[in-house]
Amino acid sequence: MAPPSIPSPSPSSRFKYVKHAYYFILSNKMNILFASCVAFLAGAPACLHVPHSNLPPLLLLPSCLALLFLARYFFMNRPTQVYLVDFACFKPALTCLCNKEMLLDRAERVGFLSEESLKLVRKIVDRSGLGPNTYVPEALLEVPPNLALVEARKETETVFFGAVDELLEKTGVDARDIDILVVNCSLFNPTPSLADMVVNRYKLRGNVLCYNLSGMGCSAGVLAADLANHLLKAHPNSYALVLSTENGISSMYWGNNPSMLLVNCLFRMGGSAALLSSHPSDARRSKYRLVHTLRTHVGADDNSYNCVMQQEDDENKVGVALSKELMNVARDALKVHITALGPLVLPISEKLKFLVNLIQRKVLKSKIEGYMPDFRLAFEHFCIHTGGRAVLDRMQKSLNLDDWYMEPSRMALYRFGNTSSSSVWYELAYCEAKGRVKKGDRVWQMAFGSGFKCNTAVWVALKTIDPASNKSPWRDEIHHFPVKVTS
Repeated sequence: MAPPSIPSPSPSSRFKYVKHAYYFILSNKMNILFASCVAFLAGAPACLHVPHSNLPPLLLLPSCLALLFLARYFFMNRPTQVYLVDFACFKPALTCLCNKEMLLDRAERVGFLSEESLKLVRKIVDRSGLGPNTYVPEALLEVPPNLALVEARKETETVFFGAVDELLEKTGVDARDIDILVVNCSLFNPTPSLADMVVNRYKLRGNVLCYNLSGMGCSAGVLAADLANHLLKAHPNSYALVLSTENGISSMYWGNNPSMLLVNCLFRMGGSAALLSSHPSDARRSKYRLVHTLRTHVGADDNSYNCVMQQEDDENKVGVALSKELMNVARDALKVHITALGPLVLPISEKLKFLVNLIQRKVLKSKIEGYMPDFRLAFEHFCIHTGGRAVLDRMQKSLNLDDWYMEPSRMALYRFGNTSSSSVWYELAYCEAKGRVKKGDRVWQMAFGSGFKCNTAVWVALKTIDPASNKSPWRDEIHHFPVKVTS
C-alpha cells in the first residue's frame, strides 16, 4: 500500500512562513551578526596575520572577540524606542447628529426633567462651547430613548470597529500581528469585556496580552498609552493597539440633581484607535516617537477623590456628580504635575527662573507668586483634554497660552463635544489636518480624570504630516475652522 502523499503548502502558508522568518531576522539581527562573526574568527585564525604588525596572530582573535562583545553590549542595551505608527478617530454617521435644539427637544419630550432642571440644561448648553453638529448614539435620539444593554454594546462596537478598521487600513498591519491590546472605557464594562469583544471581532492571536481599563475617567486615553509604552519596552519588537472611548447610553443620567446634569450636556459619541510599535524597523514609517509619559495621582486627598463621583441621587438614579471643588482640584493637580514634568522638558533658562523663584519664596520668604514656566518653549502643539469650556479657560490662564495653542482643544470641543478619553486624539488630528505638524515638532497631550488624575504623553514628530494625504475626521471640513465660539 502506497504511503499517503503529503500536501504541499499553499502560497498563503508559504508567505506566512516567509513573513515570520523576516520578523525573526529583524528581531535577532544583532545575535545573528555576532554569531556569524564569531564563527568566522574561530574558523580562520590562520588567516588573521596582519603584515607589518607586531601583534601575534593568536592575540588578534581575542582582541576582535572583545570588540564584538563590546559592540553587542552597546546595541543590545540601547533603550527600546516606542513609536506611534498612526492613529484613527471615529466619525459617526449623519444619523447620529444632534444639535442643541434636538437635545433640548428630546429632554422635554422624554419628560424626566423638572422645569428648573430644564432651565439649567439650557443654560449649560448655551455656555458649553459645543457646536451645532455633535454626535450621540441613535438609541438616545429615540422617544423614549432605548437604554437596552444591547444598544450600549452596539454603540461601543460601532465606535471601536470603525476606528480599528480605518487604522488597520492606514497602517497595513495584519490584526494577528498585534501583540498587546489596551482598551479603556470608564462607565461601560460588560461581560465578556470590551477587550474580549475586539479579540473576537479581529480574531487576534491566543497569546495576545489584553488589558481592559475601567473607571479611570477622561485621562484614561493618555494613561493607556503609558501602559502600552511600558509593555512595549518589556516586550520589544511588538505592536500595541490602544482603544479609547466612553459609552453615552450607559453614562446618561435620568434625574434632576444639578451636579449630575453636566455630563448629559457635554459628553458625546466618539472614540480612537492608536497603533504603537517597538519594532525598530517602524521608525521610518511612524508619525511620532514617544518621548515621555507622566502620571500624577492626587487621590490621597479626600476633596480630590470625591470631586468626580458616580453615585445615586435622592431618587436612587445613578449618575456622575461633579463637585464645586473640581476646578480648584484640577488647578492643584496641574501644579503638582508640571512640577514633575518641567525638569523633563523645559530648557535650562526656564529651569533657572523656576529655581530662583522657588528660593525667593521658600528660603527668602518673599511674598511673590510662584513662577509658571513658559511651556511654549518646550512644545509646539498642545492637546489639552476637552473637559468643557470652563476647564479650557482655566488651563489657558494657568499655562499662559495664546489662543492659537488652545485652538485644537476648543475646536475639538466645538465639533465633537467632550469625547472623554479619546479627546486628545481628535485634537492631534486637528493639528495634522491644519498642516501644523512639522518634523521635529513636540506635542503635549494632557488629560484630567476622576480619582483625581493628571496624565501626560509627550511625542516628537518624525515627519511632516501632509494634510491632503492624511485621512482624519477633519479632512472634509477643516477649511471651516477655526470658528468663533460665542457664549
